Amino acid sequence: MKVTVINTGGTFNKRYNPITGQLDVASDNISINKIIASCPNVEFEIKNIVSKDSLDMTEEDREEICEAIKITKNDKVIIIHGTDTIHLTSQLIKEKKLEKQIVFTAAMIPMSIDEMEATMNFSLALGFLSANNKNGTYIAMHGVVADYSKLIKNKELGQFLIQE
Repeated sequence: MKVTVINTGGTFNKRYNPITGQLDVASDNISINKIIASCPNVEFEIKNIVSKDSLDMTEEDREEICEAIKITKNDKVIIIHGTDTIHLTSQLIKEKKLEKQIVFTAAMIPMSIDEMEATMNFSLALGFLSANNKNGTYIAMHGVVADYSKLIKNKELGQFLIQE
């Protein structure tokens, strides 16, 4: 199986900066590389673009993500994205009718602090793609993969929940 991973930043990729004392969005693929090292049966193409917290994303950033999806030859795409505006980017992709299997995933806790959530969410997205589901835009978070319009971040609980 061939999968394109579009890494746009978000909490998934944040790391502690000892100089500023803040969590910065890394512009590398260290987090993803740790996960995919255990996936010998998958051929990955990794595109590292935007590298921002999703709260800082602009419409131009979202257009760049859409363009990266358009130009990839793979029909299976995982997008690492921040949780706060994942709904805006996924909505734009749906509006642009990018007909591929596109699965967004993210983490509420940086992988550099606790690897469990990011690894689980990425693995969930990858497993979904390996099942050859129909083309569409999905979100893989907290043990569920659903259409992007049905898996919503509940900010009071700090979890993604299915909304019917």
